[in-house]
Amino acid sequence: MEKFSVEKRIKSFGYAWRGIGIFLKTTHNAWLHVFIFVVVVLAGFYFNITQIEWFAIILSASAVFVSEAFNTAIEIDIDLTSPDFHPRAKDTKDVAAGAVLVSAITAVVVGIIIFYPYLSTFLKIFLI
Repeated sequence: MEKFSVEKRIKSFGYAWRGIGIFLKTTHNAWLHVFIFVVVVLAGFYFNITQIEWFAIILSASAVFVSEAFNTAIEIDIDLTSPDFHPRAKDTKDVAAGAVLVSAITAVVVGIIIFYPYLSTFLKIFLI
């Protein structure tokens, strides 16, 4: 078993940050997720959502980012290991993309559940 090394732990954070950089540079949908997250955070501050609502928003958003990052990693690996078209490689990519879709739909539902009461009250004030 390898001995614990602080230097190696620090290097591992560097690799992780590099991975986040690659993710943001190569994944166009990541920027869409970032934009939507910023809008949701601003809305959260504007409507002064509760601590539990913040918790749900953060968990939902992180699920979207994590699933998108795994999807990107899978796509990178499949492109490397199966550069020619193969139906199973396509299946793998499609399943990973489906996971992103499930997490994004879930995040939208969570957002609707949280923000609908605030938005309906907000709209009533301006429409009456």
